[in-house]
Amino acid sequence: MKINENVKIKELTTMRLGGLARYVIELETVEDVEKAYLFAKERQLPVFILGTGSNVIGKDEGFKGVILLNRIKGIRFIDELTIDAMGGELLDDLVAFTTEKNLSGIEALSAIPGTVGAAPVQNVGAYGQEIEQVLESVYAYDFKEEKYVTIKKEDMNLGYRQSIFNQGEDAGRYLIISMRIHLSHDRLTPPFYTSLQSYVEEHQITDFSPKSIREMVTEIRWSKLPKPEEMASSGSFFKNVYLDDQEAERLRSMNVPVWEGNKVPSGWLIDHAGLKGKSFYGMRVSEKAALILINESAQSYAHLKQAREEIVSIIEKKYGLTLKQEPVELE
Repeated sequence: MKINENVKIKELTTMRLGGLARYVIELETVEDVEKAYLFAKERQLPVFILGTGSNVIGKDEGFKGVILLNRIKGIRFIDELTIDAMGGELLDDLVAFTTEKNLSGIEALSAIPGTVGAAPVQNVGAYGQEIEQVLESVYAYDFKEEKYVTIKKEDMNLGYRQSIFNQGEDAGRYLIISMRIHLSHDRLTPPFYTSLQSYVEEHQITDFSPKSIREMVTEIRWSKLPKPEEMASSGSFFKNVYLDDQEAERLRSMNVPVWEGNKVPSGWLIDHAGLKGKSFYGMRVSEKAALILINESAQSYAHLKQAREEIVSIIEKKYGLTLKQEPVELE
């Protein structure tokens, strides 16, 4: 267990914003989790759990508590199709491992930044796959009860980019130590999500093995998304919008695409509002993917907040819809 003091949050998050964290503790073993919690409890300090920082926004005032960095590694088979993956593993490394074993279930989650431990928190998903579809349970430390627990999928209240881990009274209560998933020998089959289907048709792909899907998804994602080490960004910044039936009909009458489940793609709204490539207070809307905000020169959270509010206001005026931020804020 490594304890560091007065660490710059902007160096821990991919948006590269944020002041100082009082303490940052790197967790390397399961036993470190309880030790780190007790360290914070003895000092009466709040705790925040962080993986790669790809979906977290730091604030200018910093964090006067303890940030726990999950660096606990390991992937092992429980049986032929069931895998336990430790929370400190990169999600993309887990996808690579499973596709090399020719197992299906998370291949479309390739190239998503972040750790295994963060995947159930956000119910991470892409191209028709979500962690919810393969998740069985997580092993976690319960800060409230001060003990290690196993939580089954049916008790996680999983939804679109949400779970008990980030919504409601239990948000922040658990640190996910490991995740158990159950995969299959099945294959994804066409028709795929639009961009993946277009890639398949353009390149005349007929191999839909997990490894092939991974290669295609990876190429598509990196053709659109900035790599965190090259550009400061939190990936998809706005959530897609879900509507009731009446709102869905109103948007269809405006020629706005409404997907299955009355879902409107936020990227489409931003793009068709003419915001691609536009800069707001040092934040630029990506020319390649309108959902992406790139920190070109913003030096503070205040700049990001101004940019977000202006974009949200433009979309509200044009479509009558309110965009919601996807990355969580460290506070």
